[in-house]
Amino acid sequence: MKNILVLCTGNSCRSQIAHGYLEYYCKDKAKIYSAGIEIHGVNKMAIEVMSRDGIDISMNSSNNVEEYKLIDFDYIITVCDHANENCPFIPSINAIRIHQNFNDPSKSNLLGLKRKENFIEVRNKIKNFCKNFTNDNF
Repeated sequence: MKNILVLCTGNSCRSQIAHGYLEYYCKDKAKIYSAGIEIHGVNKMAIEVMSRDGIDISMNSSNNVEEYKLIDFDYIITVCDHANENCPFIPSINAIRIHQNFNDPSKSNLLGLKRKENFIEVRNKIKNFCKNFTNDNF
């Protein structure tokens, strides 16, 4: 079984969405971890838009990357430029590192339905990335 770490700044939105999809697509082929270089708690709108796609991330926790420094990862995926540029050293020497920046829908100034549509748009981009990652690597 492979170990996959998904990193973002606050482990609240993009990394949580990727975590949910990677668990779904990888099923019993990988253990998925997500973390941030900070912890902000799981974003409620991320939980909502994922549940609309049949994936429950409501029980996920927001974790700091330091919690996982003893795990040997096969893949380390950063989903935002900030985490990619500021992530502390992770001692998984054989890990394949993948970076794909996604806009942060939680930082949007949009309100109401437009805000939710933005979350769905980002969710769908992350979903496609996770589906392609799984197809290419498992």
